[in-house]
Amino acid sequence: MESVIFEDMRRAMVDSQLRTSGVTDAWVIAAMGGLPRENFVPTAHRSTAYMDRSIALADGSVLNPAVSTALMLQAAEVSPDDNVLLVGPSGGYVAALLRGRVAKLACVEAADLQDASASAPYSLLIVDGAVEEVPEALLAMAADGARLVTGLAEGAVTRLAKGYVHDHKVALKPFIDSEIAVLPAFARKPEFVF
Repeated sequence: MESVIFEDMRRAMVDSQLRTSGVTDAWVIAAMGGLPRENFVPTAHRSTAYMDRSIALADGSVLNPAVSTALMLQAAEVSPDDNVLLVGPSGGYVAALLRGRVAKLACVEAADLQDASASAPYSLLIVDGAVEEVPEALLAMAADGARLVTGLAEGAVTRLAKGYVHDHKVALKPFIDSEIAVLPAFARKPEFVF
């Protein structure tokens, strides 16, 4: 009986959260409609796994709201031949959505970017969280013209943004305000001011 309830919750998430927020990409809707989100949260949060909010995970990280995840994946224009670097857990929800959809998927925690350099260059970079500053180490692993999709933290506001990497530089264009967890490892470096 529990699985039937979760199936109903997943269907409601797709219909009342994703579709009403402009998510139209068929693979994103199918993937999120078929993947049990409740399997990626602590047992105590299973009943709220489909609510439109962030959920704190046992390891101190966050499962971002489904709408934020869907909008990022849609903006990423994921292609089956992509070599993807996901800044996020390899056993996490976003990795599970991407696995089987792309040619190659490397996952790395924000604090361990250097661990992903062996599979570079990447055609798509997805940061499952908000950054104040995109690290040069991340941009150095991008193929020229690679897509970068991330959250941006600007004070108390978080937005989703997309850009294209050229010569290891990127200009991100925010496309919607959205709740997404800020990644402390990507905080802006303090500047010395007189």
